[in-house]
Amino acid sequence: MKTLVTFFSASGITARIGREFAKTIEADVFEICPRVPYSDADLDWRNPLSRSNMEKLEGKKVPMSGSVPDFGQYDTVYLGFPIWYEVAPNVVYTFCREHKWAGKKVYMFATSGGQHGMGDSAEKLAPFMNGAKVCGAKLVKSAAELLEWRL
Repeated sequence: MKTLVTFFSASGITARIGREFAKTIEADVFEICPRVPYSDADLDWRNPLSRSNMEKLEGKKVPMSGSVPDFGQYDTVYLGFPIWYEVAPNVVYTFCREHKWAGKKVYMFATSGGQHGMGDSAEKLAPFMNGAKVCGAKLVKSAAELLEWRL
């Protein structure tokens, strides 16, 4: 039984939580990175023409850099991401599309600097993880909150 903690993190918060949780449960780690990294201007949600806003509005596929070596070896995957407009960023959808999910248990965790919850992120991502069983999804502020799934 092998476990992977994978995440996309724009500001470092989701990465910190994901890495701390992976270390605690002795899981492998993979950071989801867009092929073209985001600049601060790209992430400016107040600018309607910023890259992140345009990707969401136009439903653009965001190419990612790299992939998980031998993804098939994992039976449990923890997938983390920040909430952007009440859903996962587009690069997370790219990650889900590019991997085979059959037979995996998936737990999704999200971070948010605003007042938003997870919205319907889990429901929207699930169709891109064909054959996986989504076992849980929640908004977190710390790695300790993820340990509840391990009990």
